[in-house]
Amino acid sequence: MRLVHRRPLLAGTLAAATLVGVVGVATAASAATGCRVTYTVSSQWNGGFGANVAVTNLGDPLNGWQLTWSFTAGQQVTQYWNGTVSQNGGRVTVGNTTWNAALGTGASASLGFNGSWNNASNPAPTDFALNGTPCTGSTTPTTPTTPTPGTPPPTPTTPPPTTPPPSTPPPTPSTTPSGAEATIVPDPSWTCGRSTGLVPPTRGRLVFRATAQLGAIRDVGVTQYGHRRILDIRGGTVTGDRINGTLLTGGLDLELTLGNGATELEQVAILRTSDGTPIYLRTCGVAPAGDATVRIVPDFEAPNSSAYAWLNTGTYVGTRRVDTATNTLTLAVYDVAGVSPADPRVQLRDPAGTANQPWDCLTGSGTRGAAVFTETVTLGASVSVGASKRGTRNIIPITGGTVTGRVTGTVLPGGADYQLIGATSTLDARYVLSTDDRELILVRNCGAFGRLVPTFEARAAGPYAFLNADTWLSSDPGSAPGGVSITFYERR
Repeated sequence: MRLVHRRPLLAGTLAAATLVGVVGVATAASAATGCRVTYTVSSQWNGGFGANVAVTNLGDPLNGWQLTWSFTAGQQVTQYWNGTVSQNGGRVTVGNTTWNAALGTGASASLGFNGSWNNASNPAPTDFALNGTPCTGSTTPTTPTTPTPGTPPPTPTTPPPTTPPPSTPPPTPSTTPSGAEATIVPDPSWTCGRSTGLVPPTRGRLVFRATAQLGAIRDVGVTQYGHRRILDIRGGTVTGDRINGTLLTGGLDLELTLGNGATELEQVAILRTSDGTPIYLRTCGVAPAGDATVRIVPDFEAPNSSAYAWLNTGTYVGTRRVDTATNTLTLAVYDVAGVSPADPRVQLRDPAGTANQPWDCLTGSGTRGAAVFTETVTLGASVSVGASKRGTRNIIPITGGTVTGRVTGTVLPGGADYQLIGATSTLDARYVLSTDDRELILVRNCGAFGRLVPTFEARAAGPYAFLNADTWLSSDPGSAPGGVSITFYERR
């Protein structure tokens, strides 16, 4: 998938700040290097600004690069495009994407970002370095006009043409640039209920922000669907005008990176509002390759009798980001009712030949064959959402357990059985196994009582890859000390 990852900069009548730096040849002990950087603040408003950065390689060709600089006045990168960005304090590190990793002699790469500032000072960085080599030279930054307090951000405009990516054909084509102001059209296999596109969240009204504290970040490796990473939600805070509260233990963030670099996300979380109301949240998300901000579609189940029943009928889109430096995950959720998909658009396509991960429970006929392994799972105190839009949701956190049989190991704490009680009661348990030989297996055991069909994700090149076939059945949970016992069987 080739995606030109560029978000439109915010246009305005404010002056631009530009900084240019040049370095010469490095020492003879290393390959000849050199670089020139142009840093331009294109627009600035109360609390925020937009900037472009262009780096030109003046030395030997590079295959993979990092550009670093330091902010000295507390500025923070909040959105970015055409690169991968991390920030630690004032130190910013930008890495290449998959399509602009090659930077030949004289070649340039352009990237951009939106940032926050303190409305007092927004000095341009002066310590740019490419792969550790300083981009020094004359600097003549100009100072942007200080905005009047309360001045809103300028109206977004259509993005200007971008520097084309390398000529190497990507796995699948993209027809339009990506960005914060683009509508993302997902692959038909993972639509998040928005087949016509996920609109830019900020065109709606902010509902809340949440910061989740993460426990372990578990890397399963490449499974039958792609590269799977599992983030264990261990708590957090929720703040907004109409909803405030906490995130509870028992949530999971299931991140899948496809072979073309795009992201598909599923997340389950439990909220408890400041007045004690429990809310179940299941989220679907997508992101183009190279974009660390995932566009999400949250789906809420709040008690019908509560003050938060309005969440059950809203139309929401948001963003999800992970900060591994602080081991946190942040969500921003917006009400986008009445916001229609519009250009520019980014069309996502899954790589050919890759199995599509399921959103709904799998179903399967047949009878039980040989037993494969048995789990004894310990459980925490249940959280009852009560009657909501789909029935009565009851969430039982998973706290641990043991595994015996063809697979031996432990059930890791984290995840839950997010069961739905109604005319037909449905179990939907998500959790992770750690084998005695240190492999990770993601488990989803799902379906109606008497018809549970499990899905496993193990490393495709590992010893448990046989579990990745959809050929298994599960027993119903049976009573065991501290929880339940479940046996998985071959299906015949």
